[in-house]
Amino acid sequence: MYDALRPLLFKMSPEGSHDLALDLIGAAGRLGLTGLGRRPGRLPVQVMGLEFPNPVGLAAGLDKNGAAIDGFAGLGFGFIEIGTVTPRPQPGNPKPRLFRLEQADAIINRMGFNNAGVDALIERVKAARFRGVLGINIGKNATTPVERAVDDYLIGLDRVYAHASYITVNVSSPNTPGLRSLQFGDALKSLLEALRQRQEDLAVQHGRRVPIAIKIAPDLTDEEIVLTAQAIRDAGMDAIIATNTTLGREGVENLPYAAEAGGLSGAPVREKSTHVVRVLAGELGGRLPIIAAGGILSGEDAAEKIAAGASLVQLYSGFIYRGPALIREAVDAIAAARP
Repeated sequence: MYDALRPLLFKMSPEGSHDLALDLIGAAGRLGLTGLGRRPGRLPVQVMGLEFPNPVGLAAGLDKNGAAIDGFAGLGFGFIEIGTVTPRPQPGNPKPRLFRLEQADAIINRMGFNNAGVDALIERVKAARFRGVLGINIGKNATTPVERAVDDYLIGLDRVYAHASYITVNVSSPNTPGLRSLQFGDALKSLLEALRQRQEDLAVQHGRRVPIAIKIAPDLTDEEIVLTAQAIRDAGMDAIIATNTTLGREGVENLPYAAEAGGLSGAPVREKSTHVVRVLAGELGGRLPIIAAGGILSGEDAAEKIAAGASLVQLYSGFIYRGPALIREAVDAIAAARP
């Protein structure tokens, strides 16, 4: 069905087709129609103390407001991550802010955390029937000074804690000024310390410990990757997601829209993201799980991420270009690659 729909969707503006596709997936979920295709088989994996029915998840960004949770669940994802959500609603950056580079199976976005705010997201989570693994990705509002970013992250953590299977802290989007500076040095350590303390307080309050993952950028040097991994591990966080979009333009330099500002995702970021996973795996030695995202457009790409040291993978641009068939293909390839 997606093969028939894609040409129509790709004739629309990227953001228009995204909104329409999200509406269709949400409607299919409400009507119970998403499970009609060939769903992936079970391939259970334990990560962060949670059991995932398969290791292929939906990355944050496709469903920022939790509008289509049941629809995505019905497609066979092993887990779903919604957001990025901020404490207060915000419109994001001016349009146009989303661009397809079809020749490269790539996307550039500078959405800017456009979302309806954390309270609206929570209401949608409450209304969803899905009872699987749900990640909620939190960020800071654009108008919050980076020096006070920790305040926004703690608000987000407090609000979503009771409704999430795990929580992702997004410090790596290139589209919020100053945000990526939180990945380094004292700023990172201060943020992680505050998150860890609040996590402990909330675990007592709610009677359960919700894992926290930190999402990092692909544009770090190997030394920066190692230092960031050490800080995240030493702070007692539960996982690292590698990676967000890249500011680089390698492989797309001469294509239409390549000069647009924003983060590049899709096939051109695959090798860069996989390299980050390998460096993380070498440094962490299995002491902290890695969730891999970036450039997965085939089952082989997904299996490559697992071979590089990831425990789970997430789809975003690959799902847009390939559709739901990629979920099953990725699960099958990972299963075939297991010893």
